[in-house]
Amino acid sequence: MRPHQDAPDELAARVRAVCLGLPEVHEEPAWVGTRWRIRTRTFAHILTVESGWPPAYARIAGTDGPVCLLMFRSSGPELDALRNLGRPFLAPVWRGDEVGMVLGDDVDWQEVGELVTDSYCIQAPKRLSALVQRPQA
Repeated sequence: MRPHQDAPDELAARVRAVCLGLPEVHEEPAWVGTRWRIRTRTFAHILTVESGWPPAYARIAGTDGPVCLLMFRSSGPELDALRNLGRPFLAPVWRGDEVGMVLGDDVDWQEVGELVTDSYCIQAPKRLSALVQRPQA
């Protein structure tokens, strides 16, 4: 097994700030990278692909790395749009409601915040999701 690859500190800190601002969220090491969960459900996962590992993520990213990926959940028309947009978005084959995003130099952190918050609301119990203030479309 390869060593645990964490995302760069500055990228993880930006995602962490959004995630830990949501109700009852906890952070934990994932099998690779770091994940944020609401109870037992993962709603955000950040990891680094380096030297082709982990291979499943390297395949969907189309690179051996190094590249940092953020994985999150989506639903409805937004899910379809994100999974079909192409880079920086990725469509993993292992879960139909999951989307990946390459966190490059030009990342829109407001968009990341919105996507992670939406992912939380999809995974959280309705009572907790209702506590989250989201911009009206």
